[in-house]
Amino acid sequence: MTDINQVIDEMPHEVYERLVSAVELGKWQDGTVLTEEQKASTLQVVMLYQAKKLNQQDHFTINNQGEINELSKSELKKVFKGESIAEFKESDL
Repeated sequence: MTDINQVIDEMPHEVYERLVSAVELGKWQDGTVLTEEQKASTLQVVMLYQAKKLNQQDHFTINNQGEINELSKSELKKVFKGESIAEFKESDL
């Protein structure tokens, strides 16, 4: 039997992205709807991948200690403060 940690360690990032998409959309790439059991287990794999392989600091992501990053309102304001959505030069218009 394969160890889930080994599966995560060997999982290509593209597979992780497909799993994230499946959880977000509720269906596989071919359009097949995920069962509740598939949603739950796929979400667990996504969270484990995030905890083990991604160094995430964003709000409501899983950090490498397996905990959810929850930024306070003031921390979120600092993250978004001064961040522009788009920048244009006069010559671009």
